[in-house]
Amino acid sequence: MISVRRRGVARLAAAVLASGLVAAGAIATASTAAADDTPPSQGGAAATLSGLRTFDKAVIHDNGKDQEVGAGLFEMAVDNGGSIQTYCIDLHNPTQSKAQYNEKSWSQTSLANNSDAGKINWILQNSYPQVNDLTALAKKAGSDALSEKTAAAGTQVAIWRFSDHAKVDAVDPAAEKLADYLEKNAQNLGEPKASLSLDPPAVSGKAGDRLGPIKVNTNADSVTLTPGTDAASSGVKLVDKSGKAITSAANGSEVYFDVPAGASDGSASLTVQAATKVPVGRAFASDTKSQTQILAGSSESTVSATATANWAKKGAIPAISAEKDCAKGGVDITATNKGDEAFTFELLGQKYTVEAGQSKTVTAPVKEDQSYKFTITGPNGFEKTFSGVLDCKTASSGGSSSDTPSSQPSPASAGGSTGGDTTGGDLAETGSSSNTPMIAGIAVALVAVGGGAIFFVRKKKATAGE
Repeated sequence: MISVRRRGVARLAAAVLASGLVAAGAIATASTAAADDTPPSQGGAAATLSGLRTFDKAVIHDNGKDQEVGAGLFEMAVDNGGSIQTYCIDLHNPTQSKAQYNEKSWSQTSLANNSDAGKINWILQNSYPQVNDLTALAKKAGSDALSEKTAAAGTQVAIWRFSDHAKVDAVDPAAEKLADYLEKNAQNLGEPKASLSLDPPAVSGKAGDRLGPIKVNTNADSVTLTPGTDAASSGVKLVDKSGKAITSAANGSEVYFDVPAGASDGSASLTVQAATKVPVGRAFASDTKSQTQILAGSSESTVSATATANWAKKGAIPAISAEKDCAKGGVDITATNKGDEAFTFELLGQKYTVEAGQSKTVTAPVKEDQSYKFTITGPNGFEKTFSGVLDCKTASSGGSSSDTPSSQPSPASAGGSTGGDTTGGDLAETGSSSNTPMIAGIAVALVAVGGGAIFFVRKKKATAGE
């Protein structure tokens, strides 16, 4: 929630200078010859940052300087319906106005290397807005009274002490007592599961087979399954393991692409959507270098995930997926080969071979704050591209910043909280609204692409036998 203009510009400029490229775009759908996933993600909620809505003041003590900042709850508008509220877990990085965010696992954020991540989850479960009885919360903290603003500020301060290991105090005495209480009593809780994910997000096989399974993991009662137009044009159907055509599924269900025996070599896509509340404690990250957030409350919201299938009659038949890995400091590229010949690809100047029927995961190292773009090609026009920005560290964990954060959160609304009706969700009673999600019946892409340094990963030229 802090705008660090000078530092933010410097970090972004460094990425641009390293790459020599500034670009932005959006991935729409997967064609029969190519499919793009940007950034690497297996699904969940996608949202746009609205601003800091319920907050009070805090003071950061850093490098011998004291800086007053806003501390409290952000609000985000979920794509296709819904609202979420979040706290910051990335103190010294700036927020970008109207930044696009995607639900992430902790392993894809700075929480991957933070032994106190579970304590942050405990704070979220045991403070505002999950605890809306502010009188009872104040009593536990040993203070006289808490307002929504001071409760949000105290909660945020306690979170910063674990997320950034920052020296920070709330200005309001009641908020400071709450922060101290939460810090002292916090216990390690496990990471909440994703609102929606598909495992794996890419499959492959021979024409005439059922390709999969793709397992649906969700906290929603049910999800809708929508094949892309590429599937319909190839005669591909979505079926369960018995071969029955399906248009919906539940948690734990297995979905297959049923590819006709006479289908030409190609690929198809699938979009899965549902309406559910995103679990408190899920991380949200942006590829526009906007500070990482963690979920504090959710109305019923639209969540989505995509998967692809690639098939051929013979030869190598790759399925490629990617995911940020902050523990390793890079992007994990997973290649599976369901064909009858070996599949060879090149990653950062080194060749890797995946034998028929085998799978291999290779980590592509990427520097912190570095934009990346990986493209993998294969036989029959196959091409898969992944891009994004590696944002795995807070400024304090990097240890290289001496800049003092600005006192003005960016973006922020004037005067603290705004009102709104939040029936049907677990949001705070201020600063949010409840929208009925509109579940679209078409394939969609929910991510915004950040430009930057480009790495090319190419499969070796196909031989005449392929």
